[in-house]
Amino acid sequence: MLSTPTKAITLAEFLQLPETKPASEYIQGEIIQKPMPKGRHSRLQSKLSNVINQATEAEKIAYAFTELRCTMNQRSLVPDISVFQWQSIPFLEDGEVPDSFNIAPDWVIEILSPEQSASKVISNLLYCLENGSQLAWFIDPDEEGMLIFLGDRQPIFMEGEEIPPALEGINLGLTVAQIFGWLKMVG
Repeated sequence: MLSTPTKAITLAEFLQLPETKPASEYIQGEIIQKPMPKGRHSRLQSKLSNVINQATEAEKIAYAFTELRCTMNQRSLVPDISVFQWQSIPFLEDGEVPDSFNIAPDWVIEILSPEQSASKVISNLLYCLENGSQLAWFIDPDEEGMLIFLGDRQPIFMEGEEIPPALEGINLGLTVAQIFGWLKMVG
């Protein structure tokens, strides 16, 4: 993550700035730009969000958004995947999805990129959990493992044939090995 040295600004001022590519986040008064996603990150992000949406959208159980800005309390974060239970999505009166989400995702997923600090990414996951998220996944492609955060419990490290938990009502039945298996697209 790149930190942009600027004079201190408020969250409200940050939210008025134009969006950047890759996205910038507002954490404790500091603007931090996320790294540009690379191949493994992009593959896991798109495949996982598609699998979640295939399992949840038709039944209106939940929806997985990629790179969605979520603003809660004094942070504005852009998780790799933000999953909202259907009843948590703040739909507009006409039923459209709003541009602004001022709540924590029910389930937040971050995929570690080589340029990212694991502790900063985990700090953001913990912040989401403190502000309403029920579940967080921290996916580390180099380790082919995942840290799972469930509310007040200790984090759980999962790998291989273990099946990480999803939100209640979502049955993905995916093992950690299957998720990392998506990285092999040939042969």
